[in-house]
Amino acid sequence: MMGALKNHRDERVTISVEELVPHDHFLRAIEATINFDFIEEKLRPYYCENNGRPSIHPIVLFKMMFIGYFYGIRSERQLEKEIKTNIAYRWFLGFSLSDSVPDHSTISWNRRTRFLHTNIFEEIFDEIVRQAMEHRMVGGRALMTDSTHVKA
Repeated sequence: MMGALKNHRDERVTISVEELVPHDHFLRAIEATINFDFIEEKLRPYYCENNGRPSIHPIVLFKMMFIGYFYGIRSERQLEKEIKTNIAYRWFLGFSLSDSVPDHSTISWNRRTRFLHTNIFEEIFDEIVRQAMEHRMVGGRALMTDSTHVKA
């Protein structure tokens, strides 16, 4: 006997994002190990204290870029789409299921305008790697490859 096809797409349930992300997910290890608080202080000079609209929090912005880098999401448009649908990404960023995700143009604008002609990305990346090495999440090994193109 063939079972009935069920459609529960409109079912409302009470559940937290916390419950939906597996305890062994990589982003949980990152969140437990890396202290991202340094980002706020490091970026304070790039933001106006008393003028303009409130921005996306700089820690959220850099965590979004971290997700893109680590998971190989090179397009900011695609990154926005992935964060909308991936619950683990939402959890890592502190978003609920009903929170809207920052637009891809927000990432682009910050990267191409606010932080243009700075080495802030390198400084933040270096600090994240330093913390990861301190907690033995990454090793200090170097890997080099030859990328010479040869016709077969």
